[in-house]
Amino acid sequence: MRRTLIVATAALVAAASAAGCGSTKQPGGTGAQASGSATTAGGAATSDATFTYLDSNELMVGWDPATSYSNEISVMNNMYEQLVRYDNKTKQVKPQLADSYTRSSDGKTWTFKLHPGVRFHDGNAADAPAAKAAIERTMKLNQGAAYEWGAVKTITAPDATTLVFKLKYPAPLDLIASSAYAAYIYDTKAAPKGTTLAKWFAAGHEAGTGPYELEKWNKGQDVEVRLAQFKDYWKGWNGTHYAHVVFRHVPQATTSAQLLRSGDATFARQLNAQLFASMKGASGMAQQTAPSFENLVGLLNSQTGPLKDKRVRQAVIAAMDYDGEISALKGAGTAAHGFIPEGLVGYDDSIVQKQDLDQAKQLLQQAGYGSGKKLKLTMTFAQGDDNEALTAAIFKSDLARIGVDLTVKPMQWTAQWDQAKSSNTAKRQDIFMMYWYPDYADAYSWFTSLFRSSPQPNFNLSYIKDATLDQQIDALQEKAAQGGSVAEDAYKSAQQKVQDDAIVMTFYVNNYQRAYRSSLTGYSDNPAYANVVFAYDVAPGAGA
Repeated sequence: MRRTLIVATAALVAAASAAGCGSTKQPGGTGAQASGSATTAGGAATSDATFTYLDSNELMVGWDPATSYSNEISVMNNMYEQLVRYDNKTKQVKPQLADSYTRSSDGKTWTFKLHPGVRFHDGNAADAPAAKAAIERTMKLNQGAAYEWGAVKTITAPDATTLVFKLKYPAPLDLIASSAYAAYIYDTKAAPKGTTLAKWFAAGHEAGTGPYELEKWNKGQDVEVRLAQFKDYWKGWNGTHYAHVVFRHVPQATTSAQLLRSGDATFARQLNAQLFASMKGASGMAQQTAPSFENLVGLLNSQTGPLKDKRVRQAVIAAMDYDGEISALKGAGTAAHGFIPEGLVGYDDSIVQKQDLDQAKQLLQQAGYGSGKKLKLTMTFAQGDDNEALTAAIFKSDLARIGVDLTVKPMQWTAQWDQAKSSNTAKRQDIFMMYWYPDYADAYSWFTSLFRSSPQPNFNLSYIKDATLDQQIDALQEKAAQGGSVAEDAYKSAQQKVQDDAIVMTFYVNNYQRAYRSSLTGYSDNPAYANVVFAYDVAPGAGA
């Protein structure tokens, strides 16, 4: 999970917290349904109305669909929709708000035909001019994942259902338009008169087309967000569907397990290995393990402190027992081969991570450590994540074997982020641990977000500034559009440049180990939408 703070909207979110919660108008249709019932095609009800999602972290970091770039991905993708959606089974995008799309032979003109008659939750038309306004606002604000639209030169809406993109250079606009971030279509006219749209969103409001609309936001509370069916959803409500979707912030994995076993929750984003194993065969419980595009990385501070010396960075990377870590995770992680996960362009299985303590010791000696000079480092990670804590403990032990003293600091995200972006560079951590996953089904976001130069710290928490690497990164979207060996070679070359700079450790690639109630039917992971359960596509089954 990406634990991020949307810097430009932080003040607005803080202002919203004074109200304690946000809510929309009374959701359409909820008054006709008792809480605790799920609708079916004939209007009948099942016993289980509510899909309850458990997460160890606070979800709603940002509310603005243009700038959203954090844990709220799980919530936002149930309130908002994109033009198209990536299908993990076919490895292609499929229709969503757009029924179809075409591209010109030169890859620089893309035409999307939108489904007619779609409405936003406020009743306004979600037509081509509205979609144009949403994407243009996202591009103008240029925050979060808005970089995705960098190839776009102009957008036009010649009629109510036609959206035309003219590009500066060929780019995979179908993948971009399917992104889990920054590709949401939202109503730019939703805010009441006298209130800016940014402030309205930050106060806890939404303006999407998705199957569920916001019912209530309880900022900082256990039951954080509650959604309800949008009765006028354009796909309709035939069949059996959950009437409500609830997102709960539950920091302790043991509590999540108890809530699942008791039937007070439906799905947990993550349990530790022991608790996940305990769910096997448990009454009323089911499990699923699936590969992901998400990995746990450690960004090494190349700007200040001991890790400014490349030899020290190389020594730290060589000290880690990657095989031992995979074993300790008991199925929750697989070995990384570089930072591009398998299944994405640029994956390179020739990159193998192995512990080499002798090499690590030699590198430290070359850098002047040993003989009375001890290396001390600090590492921060997100408090409450058992797998991060396990990795940190293994890493600390491994570094001790080569005479390095690692101070491990579990922190709340805001405190961790404040330290990472401190203007006093001496206060920044040496190693920043976090999860990363793609914004759309491509490795581009690792490059542009983690490794491209930025004037102020954002996600580039190795603080690298390398003009040659920047040039490689800036060419990747165009190379991706060409596909084949051109794309593969470009991504592999850029990844090798990062590897040679020794600025990142890839601890492992996540295996999603999901525990959920056996009454949940139709669930499967889509790694392009990390940790998202599309509640409309699942249903409460027998025994709910």
